[in-house]
Amino acid sequence: MRSANYFWNYVPMLLQILAACGLGLGMVTASWFLGRHRNTKVKLEAYECGIPVEGDARGRFSVRFYMVAMLFILFDVEAVFMLPWAVIYRDLPRISGSRLFGFWEMLVYLGFVLVGFFYISKKGILDWSSDKGDL
Repeated sequence: MRSANYFWNYVPMLLQILAACGLGLGMVTASWFLGRHRNTKVKLEAYECGIPVEGDARGRFSVRFYMVAMLFILFDVEAVFMLPWAVIYRDLPRISGSRLFGFWEMLVYLGFVLVGFFYISKKGILDWSSDKGDL
């Protein structure tokens, strides 16, 4: 008897999901029947920001774009590691026995990050003013 009542608690959520899917499907179907369909050459042409299409979509990109994307992810991961550490910094003596140990641990981590930052800086990945082409 108890399990039957348990599943009835989810009926309103199921009805809401069905109503949302039905509304979306109804709007798409209505626009299909009510809208005009004139597929012209211009309409089927690729469009991006009002700029006429030039060349091939599979053009080569500089490696720098990918390097900057990877660096962005790297420094986001750094923030992901630093934020929880900053939140529990006051409780570190209770967790690890010493707040100083946690502080030095974070300094070592930041040292590794800074070594990586200086490496990419010396490599010229962040210098976009000179046109070196691909690295």
